[in-house]
Amino acid sequence: MERFTIVESAHVVPERVVTNDELATFMDTSDEWIHSRTGIHQRHIVSNESTSDLATTVAEKLLAQANLSANQLDFIIVGTMSPDYLTPSVAQQVQGRIGATNAFAFDLSAACSGFVYTLSMASKLLATKYQRGLVIGAEVLSKLVDWKDRSTAVLFGDGASGVLLQQTVEDTGLLAEALKTYGDQSEFLTAGRQRNSNHFVGDIVAADPYFHMNGREVYNFATRQVPAVLSQALETVQLTANDIDVYVLHQANARIIASIAKRFGQPIDKFPTNVVNYGNTSAASIGILLDELRATGVVHQGQKIALAGFGGGLTAGALIIQL
Repeated sequence: MERFTIVESAHVVPERVVTNDELATFMDTSDEWIHSRTGIHQRHIVSNESTSDLATTVAEKLLAQANLSANQLDFIIVGTMSPDYLTPSVAQQVQGRIGATNAFAFDLSAACSGFVYTLSMASKLLATKYQRGLVIGAEVLSKLVDWKDRSTAVLFGDGASGVLLQQTVEDTGLLAEALKTYGDQSEFLTAGRQRNSNHFVGDIVAADPYFHMNGREVYNFATRQVPAVLSQALETVQLTANDIDVYVLHQANARIIASIAKRFGQPIDKFPTNVVNYGNTSAASIGILLDELRATGVVHQGQKIALAGFGGGLTAGALIIQL
């Protein structure tokens, strides 16, 4: 076991809500078409906020809730696929804004598996000499969306979430994990292609910021590989699906989550969702759901929970956590 405790959780989403009905005013779609295929009714979209703005707000909320100062942090890790810059990282911007002078900070890019990968990395740091750190998932995916492309524009939303982790001697923390990357399938979901225009290049490749996704391949990937990584993690510590109290999955599509629950032979109420209100917020989605579940008492101390992410890379990952 890699011991830590989740001291606090927090999330933030932009005030601006974009419903399916509003999308239908400028693209060929409808609320029924979107909801029946994805489970989404609305998403939150930024007006002026950046990814670092959302991440900083989450960091400030976590510190305020824990009654800690920023200089008590050892590290800040941000999972994101939509940073403000290639450099500085979002985590570096957060570190500077909140005055976390004793913390090192970096981003981790694993798309919709970002929160799981980032939490795994943090648990390794806490197993060494570090005492306390922030794990944040933050995305402004609306800047990567082609709002004329119905196949992707209806899926994504903006938001950020995070947890404050602290080293502990108690029997809480990471019991098991399974992280997988399938780079040979990376072309099935891409976004943010850069332009090479240096003086020596031959044919210049055009920049392309937008999402491109083979929806069928990604759906098939998720419904196959998420059960596989969950099973692998459970087997590591000789647990069964019945031993998990709550499954906190990346909120990409309600049909995917229902399929995973069916494959596991578990009741759907062990797989809570909030995709209806937020859409797919990539690295932010698991943390948003986790914070809501903690606030309502669905997730609480003493439970075993499973976190699972899946998406661009292609990547998949599962963590089994004792609270």
